[in-house]
Amino acid sequence: MHAFSWFVLVPMVYAAVLVFLVGMAWRIGRILKRPAFAPPLTLFPVKRPAWLYALSDTLFMPRVLRHNRTLWIALMAFHLGLAVLIIGHLELIREFKILQIIPHAIFPGKGLVGLVMLLSLAYFLVRRAFSPTKELSTPEDSLVLVLLMAVVLFGSQMDWARTWYGYESMGLPEYRGYMWSLLTLKPDPSMVLSAGHAFMLVAHVLFANLLLMVFPFTHLPHAMFSFALNRVRRG
Repeated sequence: MHAFSWFVLVPMVYAAVLVFLVGMAWRIGRILKRPAFAPPLTLFPVKRPAWLYALSDTLFMPRVLRHNRTLWIALMAFHLGLAVLIIGHLELIREFKILQIIPHAIFPGKGLVGLVMLLSLAYFLVRRAFSPTKELSTPEDSLVLVLLMAVVLFGSQMDWARTWYGYESMGLPEYRGYMWSLLTLKPDPSMVLSAGHAFMLVAHVLFANLLLMVFPFTHLPHAMFSFALNRVRRG
């Protein structure tokens, strides 16, 4: 088990990041090679900058709101939760005073953010079993959702374990030490493998690695290009 944990927490992390970077470079290269197309003509010129409307489309998804309010709520809840978790993960690298506005041990919400994201992902997965989404879905879409759910579940479990079961032997210094050892290319997972809930961290990192590896080859990169696409669509 120790050898498997070391493999997941060290070489697999580096391999996942490498596959992600190479895959994204390949994906961007394919996009740049596509023939250019003219943006749609706007019948009525707008007074405000087009980029402002594109930003609004990207952040608030007004078209989704008009056609499916339930989906819009789930999407907004998921993306807001994702933003909070990304900010929380920044604290695993170094301390940011601005993030201490909301008192918290490691991640804001004490697992509540993860729970909201899990419910949103479960909704996304279930709706793919029904028409018309069923006909538009691919196996890779479901795989990505399952991987995301596993990443969020085990990430939240670590927070819940600290709160519910007193597993506090692994805290911010241990997480930060492990992350810093990876960034400085001097990997040392020993500081996070001694805790009672280390297996949750290993599972969390395992599924995160798998998600990184498949990310460039799925529909997920649309999230990274949504602003640019909305800007083109706005003309």
